[in-house]
Amino acid sequence: MSTTSKIAVLGMIALSFAFSGNVSAQNMKEKTVMVGGSPMYPSKNIIENAVNSKDHKTLVAAVKAAGLVETLQGKGPFTVLAPTDEAFAKLPKGTVENLVKPENKATLTKILTYHVLAGKYNAKEIWAAVKAKGGKAMMKTVEGEDLTFWTKGKNLYVRDAKGNDAKVTIADVNQSNGVIHVIDTVLMP
Repeated sequence: MSTTSKIAVLGMIALSFAFSGNVSAQNMKEKTVMVGGSPMYPSKNIIENAVNSKDHKTLVAAVKAAGLVETLQGKGPFTVLAPTDEAFAKLPKGTVENLVKPENKATLTKILTYHVLAGKYNAKEIWAAVKAKGGKAMMKTVEGEDLTFWTKGKNLYVRDAKGNDAKVTIADVNQSNGVIHVIDTVLMP
């Protein structure tokens, strides 16, 4: 096989991978982070990415039930602390089913907006704030109450008003309108 033929074959193999979905053109251009088995694209907004995460089905359903889809598709910027389905499963049995009922929309909205900060704060910025404040940094949520961020070893944590701690399991999932930090516990105002 000639050199030209080998190059042509290699080119065809590369194209077949690109078109098969193993390597998408968009993924080659953007630095993505995998969340819930799917790439999260910085050019997409929070909702456009979240709906593709297999680990955030409950959060997406709750955001829809609370009527916050349009808000989280907006300009922002927002920092979203996104609990996984496993985090929601830690809540007492029946809690999620009760919260998504129309009559509990106000309570659900309060809980979800407690997971959102106005502005885009990457983990490095939060970590620096914690260090500057002597080990704990308070940040106001869109809901209006504070969350406390703290660190232990190489891990970043957030404490809610009830004293529950959530660990940031995936940090800095950049979005066109902010950033998502995946957490392992639902925060309660």
